Amino acid sequence: MIGYLARVRIQVVEGALVEVPTADATGMDRRAFGEFIGPRGELASYALGWTTGADPHVGRLSVGIGAGNPGGGTFHAVIFDHGDGHAFSLIDEPFEKVPEGGPDLTADQARAHEDLPFIWAVADAVMERDRRAWWLQHWLLGTTSIQTGEVFEKTEPILYVSHDADDGMWQLIGASDANPKTGKLGHLSHAVDEDPTLLDILDLAPGECVEREGPGRPWTPSR
Repeated sequence: MIGYLARVRIQVVEGALVEVPTADATGMDRRAFGEFIGPRGELASYALGWTTGADPHVGRLSVGIGAGNPGGGTFHAVIFDHGDGHAFSLIDEPFEKVPEGGPDLTADQARAHEDLPFIWAVADAVMERDRRAWWLQHWLLGTTSIQTGEVFEKTEPILYVSHDADDGMWQLIGASDANPKTGKLGHLSHAVDEDPTLLDILDLAPGECVEREGPGRPWTPSR
């Protein structure tokens, strides 16, 4: 377990996001890359991803360490819905090549590797700090949101977002006042598909809300 002081010195640096339509054009294959720098300069690189429209809903994760060094390797796992959060499970099938990674490890090889606790610490940090990982988590959990009719129909941009404290529901509101009679239920991850600027606020805690003056403007806390 990484203590608080060590955690605040951890860096998770987001890299490229690659999105391509699936072969049958029914969804998008998303792969997000990044680098991890530990409190003592430990290095790892990672890739995470998911395919919209896939059934079952599972994400993928590759974490690589020690490229070119004895003991280096690339660990591969699936990420899945587990209660109100997520869990990991090692797999044999490689997902992605990453710069810091050595040879691809099978699940059994990964379980026997002395650095597996470090790999899980990297995975936890990535899921906590990479905004694309927040997007993946909401997709895994099927997080729903109440959207004004104008936002749902894409006739108005999202200007106000709240994460309700009482029931955990997310609300997405445009320029028009919210009308409960025209509100629609929609998946939060689909809203991000349409407006990637929502990535910046997907970690809102229950009871928090933000607003902005227009598309592309910064999000600020709202009272």
